[in-house]
Amino acid sequence: MAKKIDESKTWDEALAWLREHGFDLLEAPGTQGRTFLRKLNCSCAIEKSGADGVKVFAHPGCLVGGEIAKLVNKGYQQFLKTSKAEVPATADQLKALHQFSEELKEALGQPSLYNEALGTTSTSYQYDRMVNRDKPEADRPKRPWEKAGAAAATKMKPA
Repeated sequence: MAKKIDESKTWDEALAWLREHGFDLLEAPGTQGRTFLRKLNCSCAIEKSGADGVKVFAHPGCLVGGEIAKLVNKGYQQFLKTSKAEVPATADQLKALHQFSEELKEALGQPSLYNEALGTTSTSYQYDRMVNRDKPEADRPKRPWEKAGAAAATKMKPA
């Protein structure tokens, strides 16, 4: 039978561990008990939770243009997306993000799950043929191959 292990760390223990392991810590301006972390060109934000606990406020992501980018999986490629840009993720960025996330979990005393330990996990998955499938058929935008098929059918009709 599995045992529940509670190894979560206090706010001060987590900050001390992060400093010792080369993380840059920056207090969030205008808020109390919220800190941005940076290492390996990756970043996230943590905040004080409850009396002395820690929780992740902004999930880990690579820095793109000074902004924390979320990882988006489009089936054929992973992308780093910010409010201003979307760029393909490189292998080095994915390795850095994976290492950053694993170290963060260790710092906060969170468990490392099997599927996450195998590699990076994306914030969202947007496979091109799956987008908008939850909408009624009439509300779905036409796919490029549907538009091309309609145009070809129009050309084939006798005038």
